[in-house]
Amino acid sequence: ATFTGDARFHRATFTGDVQFDRATFTGDARFHSARFETASRLGPLVCGERVVLDGAVFDQPVTVEMAAREVSCARTRWASTATLHLRYAEVDLRDAVLEYPVVVAARPDPFPSLYSYDPLSEAELSGRKPGVRLTSVGGVDAAHLALHTIDLSVCRFAGAIHLDQLRVDGWCTFATTPTDRGRRFPWRWSRRNTLTEEHHWRVRTARRPARAHGWTTPPQDAPELPPAAVATLYRQVRKSLEDGKNEPDAADFYYGECEMRRNDTTRPQGERALLTAYWALSGYGLRATRALVWLGAAMAATVAVMVLWGLPVDEPKPTTTGRQAAVGHQVTLTTDTPDPVNPTGPLRDRVTSERFEKALRVVINSVVFRSSGQDLTTIGTYTEMVSRLAEPVLLGLAVLAVRSRVKR
Repeated sequence: ATFTGDARFHRATFTGDVQFDRATFTGDARFHSARFETASRLGPLVCGERVVLDGAVFDQPVTVEMAAREVSCARTRWASTATLHLRYAEVDLRDAVLEYPVVVAARPDPFPSLYSYDPLSEAELSGRKPGVRLTSVGGVDAAHLALHTIDLSVCRFAGAIHLDQLRVDGWCTFATTPTDRGRRFPWRWSRRNTLTEEHHWRVRTARRPARAHGWTTPPQDAPELPPAAVATLYRQVRKSLEDGKNEPDAADFYYGECEMRRNDTTRPQGERALLTAYWALSGYGLRATRALVWLGAAMAATVAVMVLWGLPVDEPKPTTTGRQAAVGHQVTLTTDTPDPVNPTGPLRDRVTSERFEKALRVVINSVVFRSSGQDLTTIGTYTEMVSRLAEPVLLGLAVLAVRSRVKR
């Protein structure tokens, strides 16, 4: 059947097993507040515009198969299990009531007819990508929601509950940070998955338009969330990914959670300072390159200090002294090691291959083996102490970052 123009089934009650198999709607298909009492299948159908199921009720287990530009399920009630196989659609699940598990999945291939193997014509949607994009789950109890191969780059999670129990399977994609370099070269964002709520927050709080470049501008009806609320969303979605054994992608949401905590002005200054240091040194333990760069810089600085001021002019040589005694008398000998002599003269004269090799050995031993045994000046001794404290920490942060990315 073909419905030309908009088709309205407002407040209709379907008592039989209505299917709309191979139906084509050139305009909207409106089932606003309709009730499907015994329907076990809806579709496959093609709609050139919107399928509106706002306020509709499905009393029995149902499989919905639709190819449409938009599918609106705001306040739809699923009184039993449901599976939605969709193509091309932007889906709105705002305030939907899910009493039983509901699966929303993108179908990669055209729908076959229920009674034929010929694929359903999708001429009304030609030129569009067949992927499915979810726009909102606000007000939904996500404990009964499973998503499979859905574009979540613009999905608003604010207002949903039990997001930690949301099932995200298949190839679901999230929004990402801007990857192009900003005007303040070489500053750029490292690529990571994000929630659209962070995009909206960064645009709203940007002090200059350049700082909002690349972030998604919030629509007018998007709620203005504080960093603490966005951090909660990140925490819950991260827990969902971790429960699904998707540790590497969950790490991105841990990064986003820490970013929101760091920018939350209601948190203690000490906590924010620690988070800032954690971010700067290793990207919250998730950026191995950053930690290794800091480690390399610290080791280079330590080597330079050792070469210029930390190594003595010469190795102190122990001197043994005593007093000659008569035959048969006890001899007492005293061995003293002179204090290291600080280097003098122009700094460039102190830079030699021998001193560089000694300094490098001291630094490597301090980072890995924890003991060098090299005689040092006072400055060198304190420098080694700082090196033995800080540089192994940077090495550990780099190892932690690598583990976070390869863990399964």
